[in-house]
Amino acid sequence: MPRGEHRALLNASLPGREGTYDVLLEDGAVGAVSPAGSGVPRGVAATDVEGRFVMPGMWDHHVHFAQWTVQRQRLDLSGTDSAARCLERVRGEVAAARAPGAARPSAIVGYGFQDGVWPDAPSLAALDGAAPDLPVVLVSKDLHCAWLNTAAARLLSLVPDPDTGLVREGEWFGALDRLQPPGDLSAADYREAAQAAARRGVVGIVEFENTDNLRLWPERVEQGVDSLRVEVSVWPERLEGAIAAGVRTGDVLDSRGLVTMGPLKVVVDGSLNTRTAWCWDPYPGMDRSHPHACGMESVPLETLRGLLARARGAGIAAAVHAIGDRANTGVLDAFEELGMRGTVEHAQLVREEDFARFGALGLIASVQPEHAMDDRDVADLHWPGRTGRAFAVASLQRAGAELRLGSDAPVSPLDPWIAVSAAVTRSRDGRRPWHPEQRIDTASALAASTRGRTGVVPGDPADLVVVERDPLACSPEELRTMPVAATLLAGGFTWSTLAG
Repeated sequence: MPRGEHRALLNASLPGREGTYDVLLEDGAVGAVSPAGSGVPRGVAATDVEGRFVMPGMWDHHVHFAQWTVQRQRLDLSGTDSAARCLERVRGEVAAARAPGAARPSAIVGYGFQDGVWPDAPSLAALDGAAPDLPVVLVSKDLHCAWLNTAAARLLSLVPDPDTGLVREGEWFGALDRLQPPGDLSAADYREAAQAAARRGVVGIVEFENTDNLRLWPERVEQGVDSLRVEVSVWPERLEGAIAAGVRTGDVLDSRGLVTMGPLKVVVDGSLNTRTAWCWDPYPGMDRSHPHACGMESVPLETLRGLLARARGAGIAAAVHAIGDRANTGVLDAFEELGMRGTVEHAQLVREEDFARFGALGLIASVQPEHAMDDRDVADLHWPGRTGRAFAVASLQRAGAELRLGSDAPVSPLDPWIAVSAAVTRSRDGRRPWHPEQRIDTASALAASTRGRTGVVPGDPADLVVVERDPLACSPEELRTMPVAATLLAGGFTWSTLAG
């Protein structure tokens, strides 16, 4: 909303409050909240929301936006329950590419397989047999590995495992940009993805794409990708560039005030599905003498401490990926030794004695509740006897950690209502709740999705969402599909089904 403009939302219900209200929006902020009919200043554009519920807009605190945008264009491998089923889909794509009149793609790229519970294993020879000449890159759902055929390995200058065709962790992360650089996507692609998020009530994201976010996001805003606030991160290889540019966490990076500098992102370990999350105990079937029996330390802890200290000295916050319990212990140690606050991304498996340290150290736990629904079977298989402290959102909350919810899109959909529902129910698809003792209440899940905003309060940003149900009164299952009637950013509609 340009400075000086006013707008009013009339007859609005507010979750947890009786009656209806008129909400006056001034200069991009909430100006006043008054009982309905109290009177709206002359000349103010008014929209009657007809008793719908108005609440703070939603944030997704962990997104890989380019990967989320491009995954819609990739071969869907979600739901494939075996390597054989993946190969069937690849053969189908190859046949389609060879059909008369079909345009031959430069490569077949698929996304979304989870091999952690497959009865069979990926095979380089089998993928070469399905597509001997056309490059095939199959990206795992967690983004931590890819299954390549020989042609794709040659195209991307990678050396996969000779038996499986898999490339994991750091070597693979470096290839993501080569697979499809963010610049290859059009502004229209990004606008469509951003508007889809706005349709679900999203007003802001924290961007963890491993690319030149400080340059790319201001450019996107200028190209009309302007329906979201974006807090951008830098990865270690771009930290010195950010410091040289003089940017600090919280600095505004674009002319519209939508893009701000966020944290340094460091990935300390791998993932559960790829069996590279760094744990205290070996994965089942692994000999403890194997170098990766307990997963992988992606960034040595000594290096992590140096990076955190360097960022802190330059006024840049830190967000550290830690999934396994050994990784979480090491990250907590680093924050404690430096006397530094920050964010632990994922915190999927935590030792019982480490939960209390999150609160004591004043750390944010940025978690993705839908991952527990995606990975419950993988966790039962690969973290046996430990799942009571896996994806333990309630334990983190009780320990005093500040919770922030996200999706890790494209790993889970960029839809905050899915995250809220998963946090509240620990259930999906009619299955019994998984470790229901780790459920949190709806109010806590909403606060963790709105940066702690618990109501529509004068002086707060006019970043709001209008929904059809009272989120505090509807069933937990209804939260997952919450109908969104409108989303406002700085008082302007980014999405609306409302008249007027």
